[in-house]
Amino acid sequence: MLDKKQLEQEIIAWRHDLHQHPEAAFEEVRTAKIVAEKLREFGYEVTENVGKTGVVGVLKNGEGPVIGLRADMDCNKIIEKNTFEYASQTEQRMHACGHDGHTATLLGAAKLIADEKAFKGTVVLVFQPAEEPGWGADAMIADGVIEKFGIQEIYGQHNFTYYPKGTMKIAVGPCMAAEDDFIIQIHGVGGHASGPHKTKDPIVIGAEVVMALQTIVSRNVDPLRPAVVSCTEFITDGAPNAIPSNVTIKGDCRSYDPKVSQLIEERMRKVVQSICDMNEATCEVEYSREFIATLNDQTCAEWAAKAAEKIYGKENVELGCDPIMGSEDFAKYQQFIPGCYCFTGNIDETHDKPNHHACYDYNDDILLPAAEWFAELVKIRMA
Repeated sequence: MLDKKQLEQEIIAWRHDLHQHPEAAFEEVRTAKIVAEKLREFGYEVTENVGKTGVVGVLKNGEGPVIGLRADMDCNKIIEKNTFEYASQTEQRMHACGHDGHTATLLGAAKLIADEKAFKGTVVLVFQPAEEPGWGADAMIADGVIEKFGIQEIYGQHNFTYYPKGTMKIAVGPCMAAEDDFIIQIHGVGGHASGPHKTKDPIVIGAEVVMALQTIVSRNVDPLRPAVVSCTEFITDGAPNAIPSNVTIKGDCRSYDPKVSQLIEERMRKVVQSICDMNEATCEVEYSREFIATLNDQTCAEWAAKAAEKIYGKENVELGCDPIMGSEDFAKYQQFIPGCYCFTGNIDETHDKPNHHACYDYNDDILLPAAEWFAELVKIRMA
């Protein structure tokens, strides 16, 4: 029987090492090597280079269901501003979303599951690359991760900085939103800042576009349908004393209903074109769909909640929590098999920075309970 305190210290050490050496999408060579070595040490059959840099570990124990457990391994392209001893040593790379914690957690669960062997069937551990840009799940699926390993259901968890540590929230049905990205190019006529009447100022036109886009959600989308339109970048080719000729507006849209996504795109194209026509400017609009909505299977969610109640206590588990407007490529697996994605609380008095903040850090206190949750889920689901 494993010493839980010792295991916790191991998981923390793995997490700190991964945090110190972050690797972005499809760069996860060192991370994948560590994962593969640990899984072999625990007795798993290991397949490397699945979906480029992904790792799959398989543990069989008799006849039964084939259950997948997934963790993401990649970091963000962010400059870390933390000063603790295990801060990132790699330039413009940081585990600002907690994938270091997710990877370490699933390794801890792997060790627990292998030690206890309290299940019948096959456990498939999916260590996925490139979640941040939304490419990793597609790459692993294209490499046959579901068919080759026979995965029938899949589960995952993400630390979440809206909820306190020691809690788990589980949505039923809609869990995380679809994400669409857009790039709007506006071409006017630049000139000297002292003579705006001689120009067709793309900054003023762009500002009008940004404000008008806000009416898509408030005046076009059914208020009972969640939707977000956010302009996140406004780029010009001007100078302090020059009105530019070109403006680029970039942004992000979130929704759950494909019809809402289509409506947003249609209205955006019409709004931008109309404003540019009115101002005698030209434009192009690029609109791409990056993530689909994450939709939790009800039966899988119920299993996840039962396991969570054993680890966190019934009073600290919410089955049927509100969905959020963030996005996750875990949804790609759910197109083919049922699954459930859960939120693990990360907040306490010393961990109050949101995901993707330059001073964010994963809460080490939540590592062991999350690993135990994975192990408990395997135990009760594969009894």
